Amino acid sequence: MNEAEFTAALTALGLTPTAAQLKQFADYYTQLVAANEHVNLTAITAHDEVYLKHFYDSITLVEAWPALKDQALTVCDIGAGAGFPSLPLKIMAPQLQVTIIDSLNKRIAFLTALTQSLGLTGVDLYHDRAETFGQGPKRGSFDVVVARAVAPLNVLAELCLPLVKPGGHFIAMKGSKGEAELAHAKVAFGELGGRYAATKALTLPGGDPRTLIVVDKVKPTPARFPRKPGTPSKQPLGGQA
Repeated sequence: MNEAEFTAALTALGLTPTAAQLKQFADYYTQLVAANEHVNLTAITAHDEVYLKHFYDSITLVEAWPALKDQALTVCDIGAGAGFPSLPLKIMAPQLQVTIIDSLNKRIAFLTALTQSLGLTGVDLYHDRAETFGQGPKRGSFDVVVARAVAPLNVLAELCLPLVKPGGHFIAMKGSKGEAELAHAKVAFGELGGRYAATKALTLPGGDPRTLIVVDKVKPTPARFPRKPGTPSKQPLGGQA
């Protein structure tokens, strides 16, 4: 996906990038590839692949929740790694207040330098485990919590739903197996104060399938969740998928 294709694809999502925003993406790419020489941030480094599978893919989040385009929502990104999906979304929707949690300090250091270089404000970065952060002062405070991680959906639910405010939403960005994980995950949603709302299936240019799963937060999460670090993945709610 070259820059012209990227611009056209974003316009189709209802977000037409300005010249300044395209410059931010170009700088993001340059810094990502440079930092990746020293820190394991991504296995994808080719220009067109990064624009398609990281930048554009991240911004498809607006297909699951269109209010992200223009409302001043608080968004928490669990396990953002190199900043996906929250930072590409932040570039295109600067009114969002973004919080990023990642357990590797080297990635947080990269994101700190990156956000400063790109001139992004309203971005808070935390070096922490999601299980620990979910028991802290930010618990139950976010409008939207997102995860583009590879963990099973029922595990992601325990990491994310405790941070969502009642009336807010958890959105999981999954590949082709997202729908298959729902059966186990619905048990977890119920225990965590969530309720399955919708699935948005889409296909990236080039054919890769994506599944965006939206869960509404309908009541506060019981105080015992999230459990201590490592437990959600070892003993997932609803059982092993």
